[in-house]
Amino acid sequence: MASAITLAAEAPKLSAANTGFMLICSALVLLMTPGLAFFYGGMVRVKSTLNMLMMSFISLGIVTILWVLYGFSLAFGSGSALIGWNADWLGLSNIGLTELWDGYTIPIFVFMVFQLMFAIITPALISGALADRVKFSAWSLFVALWLTVVYIPVAHWVWGADGWAFKLGVIDFAGGTAVHINAGAGALGVILVIGKRVGFKKDPMRPHSLPLVMLGAGLLWFGWFGFNAGSWLGNDDGVGALMFVNTQVATAAAMLAWLAYEKIRHGAFTTLGAASGAVAGLVAITPSGGAVSPLGAIAVGAIAGVACAAAVGLKFKFGYDDSLDVVGVHMVGGIIGSLLIGFFATGKGQSTATGVFYGDHTFTQLWKQFAGVGAVLAYSLIASAVLAFLLDRTIGMRVSQDEEISGIDQAEHAETAYDFSGAGGGVLGSSVAHAQAPAGSHNKKVDA
Repeated sequence: MASAITLAAEAPKLSAANTGFMLICSALVLLMTPGLAFFYGGMVRVKSTLNMLMMSFISLGIVTILWVLYGFSLAFGSGSALIGWNADWLGLSNIGLTELWDGYTIPIFVFMVFQLMFAIITPALISGALADRVKFSAWSLFVALWLTVVYIPVAHWVWGADGWAFKLGVIDFAGGTAVHINAGAGALGVILVIGKRVGFKKDPMRPHSLPLVMLGAGLLWFGWFGFNAGSWLGNDDGVGALMFVNTQVATAAAMLAWLAYEKIRHGAFTTLGAASGAVAGLVAITPSGGAVSPLGAIAVGAIAGVACAAAVGLKFKFGYDDSLDVVGVHMVGGIIGSLLIGFFATGKGQSTATGVFYGDHTFTQLWKQFAGVGAVLAYSLIASAVLAFLLDRTIGMRVSQDEEISGIDQAEHAETAYDFSGAGGGVLGSSVAHAQAPAGSHNKKVDA
């Protein structure tokens, strides 16, 4: 009897503090999707602004419903090493209001909604690679299919208790593999199928609103604290605080490194470079921030800033049209952040695993990170390309060439982002609209 009483006393109890903390973090992560919409929306040409906003915003609707119906069950239910299952979680129909998430002090509902916000933003990240040219109906269907076929299984691999990557010991604190490599590789798979924009490498495609880009980057930076620190699912032992600090430190280092690279390479410190560098740092610290020290976070951010700044130019060398550099920032940044755990893990944060610079001379953790990175990259790339191919051959993925040239906002949404009639009315207003500078690229050669 005494033993039973002791065990009962040691069982986790609902923590109002941790529950409140996680609800706030969930709201912060939700804010990231509108922030992403602004970030991407400012980077495209005037004629594509609304479409870019909507490609992110529609994920809020589609993913929410599917996550409630079956997504949460398949991603986090107990099951095989590849996919989960819990019939009681289908439609969230048999979950008690105070029923706790596995071994934690927060309700299952809170964990579910926190993970929902991750599921929402991940396909939205892909949209930046497809700017100017994808039918909105086809994109909406792609989001539903990609969530089901790609995101949910990968989330189970990485974060599910039965997932093969989780059991192997792959460290991914908040989504370097499951979110960023997954989205970046998925974006590459889709653009290899649907092809380039009209005028790629010929027409200037500069951002139409850099203030909008900076606003989006600021909202992403702000929301990312919930994304990263909240992934510890509580606030009891300092690991979440470490992640909070490392998120700030790595982001600052990456922004400075990107700007330094840009000044040396292209001769200027650009606002687009500052915004993109910050995002690169946020991406890279996402998997690693709970395992490295603040000094390690500086290294992770600086390396990611330079590497991602260099990587965004690869699309011109290899000829794939990644409109807003999703591959160069999210896939490359996710890979760097995930692999650097194998070098900079201190063994004092989320895991006792150490990196090469902290005594792991057999490269054990580094090889585990390689396994996780390689598997997610390959699966997402291939599965996303197959989904895009099937949609393209059935309902068609792309708008017509005439619609792309005249503007996807008008063709797909019957609206325009800005009313230029007030600038002079009639023909003058129309002329101002056509004179707007097209959407953005980090590569100076294209703008020349």
